[in-house]
Amino acid sequence: MKSLKMGSAFVGIIVGAGFASGQEILQYFTSFGYMGTLAAILATALFAYLGMSLTRLGSRMKTTSHKEAVFGISGKIIGTIVDYIIILTLFGVGVVMIAGAGSIFSQQFNLPAPLGSTVMVILVVLTIMMNVQKVIAIIGSITPFLIIAVIGLAVYSLLTMDSTFASLDPIANEQPSTLPNWFLSAINYVSFNIAVGASMAIVMGGTEKDEKVAARGGLIGGLILGGLIILSHLAIFSKVDVVGSAEMPLLQIADDISPVLGVFMSVILFGMIYNTAVSMLFSFSARFVVMGTKKFRIFVIIVGIVAYILSFVGFTELVSLFYPIVGYLGFFLVGALIFADIRKPHKKKHS
Repeated sequence: MKSLKMGSAFVGIIVGAGFASGQEILQYFTSFGYMGTLAAILATALFAYLGMSLTRLGSRMKTTSHKEAVFGISGKIIGTIVDYIIILTLFGVGVVMIAGAGSIFSQQFNLPAPLGSTVMVILVVLTIMMNVQKVIAIIGSITPFLIIAVIGLAVYSLLTMDSTFASLDPIANEQPSTLPNWFLSAINYVSFNIAVGASMAIVMGGTEKDEKVAARGGLIGGLILGGLIILSHLAIFSKVDVVGSAEMPLLQIADDISPVLGVFMSVILFGMIYNTAVSMLFSFSARFVVMGTKKFRIFVIIVGIVAYILSFVGFTELVSLFYPIVGYLGFFLVGALIFADIRKPHKKKHS
């Protein structure tokens, strides 16, 4: 039960605006057509393995910040590089999420985008001022709704397909992708998401004394995540001729079925964005200031304001610029994790 809770929270951290809207899936997987399906299967295997490594590492080292774990597994020089990459990622993704909230308000409800961003940033700052256990509980509770929604949309899309995958393959291949081929795309996607989820996953693993329970949590989370990627990709692939040009393709599929479903999906999307924004800016703040202190609260407010200002660059722009770069930088972290896993699989470390 504990493992399942942790797994679902792991999914919740990683599944943010880009994923839940379908924009990431379209760029990283569906734009390669048939090969995108292979890429999604490869990504699933990698997520399961790395999710397990991260939560196990956190549990083994009993960490409260990703810094200790990262320096523990990769030494001073690589550790410093990875630490800065994670810091940049946490803050950057926080900004992208706040921009994503604005996108939902404008695309679905025709409301001004800054309103969505303002609501989001206020909610995020207030939530972070509560404690971690509460945050994990909130994150875990929204995830099942998303899972049900994605499965439903995928099943519906596949059952109501107007054409065959063979005829949709060329259309899919015309979709813009920021990466040169399906293999690199899958690895870059996993690397980016692990850079996003590493910090919170390590901290989450640190709250669980039993290493096996923690490892199982990461494994379950990785498998659920992979399953969602495959389903989302198939849903978008099967309707790519209709939703390929939408900013939020999955939201578009929901909206085409029924406007009520569109609203429901927007609410889930907003929840997932809120999730990711909270865990990003929380981990970012915990890296610099001790949690629960007055200093921490002041720091969180300042971070929130800066992120809010930067979110005005715009959602789609931020996704296509920022994500692939972090994916390449994340190779350092993934390499360090795999190396640590091979080097000392069961050694307990007492800090």
